[in-house]
Amino acid sequence: MPGPLDGIRVIDATTARSGPTCARQLADLGADVIQVTNGVGTLAGSDGWNLNRNKRSVRLDLKDPGDHETVLRLLEHADVFLENWRPAVKHRLGLGPEELLVRNPRLVYGSISGFGQDGPAAGRPGVDQIAQGMGGVMSVTGPPGTGPWRFGLAIADLAAGTFLAQGVIAALFSRERSGRGQWVHTSLLETMVHLLDFQAARWLIDDEEPVQEGNNHPTMPLTGMFETSDSVINIGLVGGFERFVALIGAPGLADDERFATRERRVANRYALDDEVGAILRTRTTAEWLDCIAGEFPAGPVYRVPQVFDDPQVRHLQMTTTVHLADGRAVQVLRHPVGFSDTPPSVRRGPPDPGQHTAAVLAELDG
Repeated sequence: MPGPLDGIRVIDATTARSGPTCARQLADLGADVIQVTNGVGTLAGSDGWNLNRNKRSVRLDLKDPGDHETVLRLLEHADVFLENWRPAVKHRLGLGPEELLVRNPRLVYGSISGFGQDGPAAGRPGVDQIAQGMGGVMSVTGPPGTGPWRFGLAIADLAAGTFLAQGVIAALFSRERSGRGQWVHTSLLETMVHLLDFQAARWLIDDEEPVQEGNNHPTMPLTGMFETSDSVINIGLVGGFERFVALIGAPGLADDERFATRERRVANRYALDDEVGAILRTRTTAEWLDCIAGEFPAGPVYRVPQVFDDPQVRHLQMTTTVHLADGRAVQVLRHPVGFSDTPPSVRRGPPDPGQHTAAVLAELDG
């Protein structure tokens, strides 16, 4: 079945992770994504296989006059162009939004940079970890008082790619009304600052500087990770305190003056976590999940191999098989959003650089 972006053609000049993440999402949603590469600068191995499935690839050198003209011809028939160069590069290459939107007024031009398209840091190179540090996320990650910690994923790259995909789709929707394309752009730094979310609100509105809280929620009691007799368990108590403490065999905690109201539980959340933590250490994680998980948010803390062994993850079919150019079959993650009528799909494996050059250029002449 065709995906929701079936019929949309994307010319993808991005490298590394943030831009290819955006392109992969558009490809999973049905767009015809044509990766423009000179054969270098793309991630290799399983990382590249995961990012580049569903794409076609043409080998063109944007600095070569003939190849540059070919790219311009491709863009005249495209709906979307994606790049994640430093801001000045697009203009040096003659591929800035001003030039391309004149040639193709319906084009949606998508950009990701390290620090924004202008400003004192705009020209600097940027990667995920730099944005994590400047965006404040490292200051609120990790155990209390241990210094900054990197988030365990390339969160700036992944989120920037996701936000740009949203922006591109919104611009395509706007084009249906206006008939005009536009320039849509974000940056790793803007993305990380945005992802501070409620932590930013604590500072901007409440004048409270967030700090590291480890595996506990920074403001809510009984929301975090607790030790059990054999491992750990995550609990997220958003209501029903009296029922919860009765369920774990400690109804007296509901009568404790320190925890009698929500406000007091928040004020005394460390003491409450300690009291409940001592009880949770008396039984195994599996026993507590049998007791708690049917009524309150609770779950195990998995290592990556355990994630893919979980019955619910298997039921959701979070992976799908694709074939490499040499015929090998590999497992990749599927798109995580379901559609009832136009579902996303993984239709092909990752291409070898330039694998589809002849076919794509033949389409230009056809």
